[in-house]
Amino acid sequence: MNNKHLLIALGLLFACNHATYAQKGKSKEAKTTFQTSEPWKPETDVRADATMVYGTLDKPGVTFEQRIQSWRDKGYLTEFMTGVAWGDYKDYFLGKWDGVDGHLKEGQRDRNGNEIAHGHLIPYIVPTESFIRYMQETQIKRVIDAGITSIYLEEPEFWMRGGYSEAFKSEWQKYYNFPWRAQHESPENTYLSNKLKYHLYYNALDKIFTYAKEYGKSKGLDIKCYVPTHSLINYTSWQIVSPEASLASLDCVDGYIAQVWTGTAREPNFYNGVQKERVFENAFLEYGCMKSMTAPLNRKMYFLTDPIEDRAKDWLDYKINYQATFAAQLMYPMVDTYEVMPWPDRIYQGLYRIAGTDQKERIPRSYSTQMQTMVNTLNDIRTSDKKITGTQGIGVLMANSLMFQRFPNHNGYDDPQFSSFYGQTLPLLKRGIPVELVHMENTPFKETFKGLHILVMSYSNMKPMKPEYHNYLADWVKKGGILIYCGEDIDPYQTVLEWWNTDGNEYKAPSEHLFEKMNLSRNPGEGTYRYGKGTVIVMREDPKHFVLKAGNDQKYFETIASAYQKKIGKEIETKNSFIVERGPYTIAAVMDESVSKEPLTLSGLYIDLFDKDLPVLTSKQIQPGEQGYLYDLNKVSGKIKAKVLCGASRIYDEKVSKQSYSFVAKSPINTINVSRVLLPRKPEKIRVNGKEEQPEWDESSKTLLLSFENDPAGVNVSIEW
Repeated sequence: MNNKHLLIALGLLFACNHATYAQKGKSKEAKTTFQTSEPWKPETDVRADATMVYGTLDKPGVTFEQRIQSWRDKGYLTEFMTGVAWGDYKDYFLGKWDGVDGHLKEGQRDRNGNEIAHGHLIPYIVPTESFIRYMQETQIKRVIDAGITSIYLEEPEFWMRGGYSEAFKSEWQKYYNFPWRAQHESPENTYLSNKLKYHLYYNALDKIFTYAKEYGKSKGLDIKCYVPTHSLINYTSWQIVSPEASLASLDCVDGYIAQVWTGTAREPNFYNGVQKERVFENAFLEYGCMKSMTAPLNRKMYFLTDPIEDRAKDWLDYKINYQATFAAQLMYPMVDTYEVMPWPDRIYQGLYRIAGTDQKERIPRSYSTQMQTMVNTLNDIRTSDKKITGTQGIGVLMANSLMFQRFPNHNGYDDPQFSSFYGQTLPLLKRGIPVELVHMENTPFKETFKGLHILVMSYSNMKPMKPEYHNYLADWVKKGGILIYCGEDIDPYQTVLEWWNTDGNEYKAPSEHLFEKMNLSRNPGEGTYRYGKGTVIVMREDPKHFVLKAGNDQKYFETIASAYQKKIGKEIETKNSFIVERGPYTIAAVMDESVSKEPLTLSGLYIDLFDKDLPVLTSKQIQPGEQGYLYDLNKVSGKIKAKVLCGASRIYDEKVSKQSYSFVAKSPINTINVSRVLLPRKPEKIRVNGKEEQPEWDESSKTLLLSFENDPAGVNVSIEW
């Protein structure tokens, strides 16, 4: 870049003003943000509220502090992100930090002794005390000294196939006080191994974030700490262990980023005996899993989407799946803070295939226009009290221990593609029921059960880590809840050394303890039982069979439908679509493999936000397997005289008078802006950077369609009528 000398000069000024900036910046919270390891450049000026500057590495010609300053100079709040399980920490691994050789041996290793790595000299780490200290002293301290008050430590990940390194064996001895055991040799060893992996990253984040809070306080700064993490669904599917829900109870954790995108959501699953990608449905469940994880504690939650993904696909594939994940995130109207994209450099400057060819090109202008329009709505959209369409109050129980028994298989028991989970959720979701996910770790909080009528659970793929959870479940049933237990309790993890078979307890399976709490026999047969004002329904079939076999979910669904009708006095609504309204925004999705093959038709006066040309429509038809995103012009307040309703640039410096409207539009270079502008009447004069333009007016919506080359420095638009 030619900005080298400028950035060096800025760096000299930085030391004098960073503390003042931090004091100013801490009071404002970003609604939208994105992550990048690069300094500001016109090609990636995406105009979110904040930038998460990634890593403290000094690059050729630009230091970490200069990277920060380059974004601040363009008006961004600056935050910090780095990996806690992996990263460019060569000074640690090569012994330059503390003079100790051998830190590379702290990497995670599989059964054959192979290093599990993210790249050359970037192993996935076993978070030892020395690594924790390194993170505190070289990463966190430097970041806070640079005036940053929001810190994101992403992806605390321990691979299930790991657990064989000397560092892990040492941690095992310290944690369990007996020698290491190979996890592949028994279900109990697997359970203990994954439980330790879970603890190691819980402990690491607790210590690193606590240090961040205390060091920031010593400098008069209020440090906020966040964990960007995949969902419990994805980590279990991909065979990774991470602390997940338990982190929300730590005082030093202020929130999360839900790292859901095409790459996670396209993981194939089974439904009706067919294994395939179901991107919208999977994303819907993943975002719901992340939101419910933090709901009772009201922790901050950012939802991530990515216009592309890590794997090399074509631009059409990226577009279709971006729309699916984008619609899924908006189905949760209680969240309105977003990471609008990761790594804009690869999105705007990477080369990817043109659909149907072997040719590669940079992002098509049609796609960048659509993408930027979608991103800009995230700066505007707000939370809404309106709920998604469909029968409410039906939930499925999850627990962090899902990650403890996923890999390796033992005693011939298999759970293909995490089917025990999808067996409980997809038969509901595919029938248009917005199934809620409930985290067992949150059962101590009364808010967890708010609005819940039916809760489905199974111990075929997870186990309760504390006996107290059964007290809360039993109490909820006693007060009128309906608990549906699905499972044969035959998986090999039923007998691992845990609380239900130690310290005087002699239960053969954890469900026996739960049933006993509800005055049932320890091993009740299939049937319906009363407890207090509530009901317990036992189905003696592992839920994986509901989706692995074609048509095998009917009894499961009918059981839930019958229980709901008896409790509420209404039939469950089945349909093939979901709709949610958030202010002027209407989000809709139509599913295939559902109760109907009919498209959904919405009638009104809309702008189509998934169309780069932003057409005005009176009717929108959405086919099964597709989604829609519309701006409802009938919901625009009559008090608004003139406004850019939507478009591929962010709007600044708006000025409205009796007969004119002006603004400045900013967006990345080499992209095209298309926007719809609401006006009281057809304009007489339009100027874009002083040049007169001809109006493209739609009388029905009283909107002007504008199009011009974007410029991060700003495009001046003035309109007279």
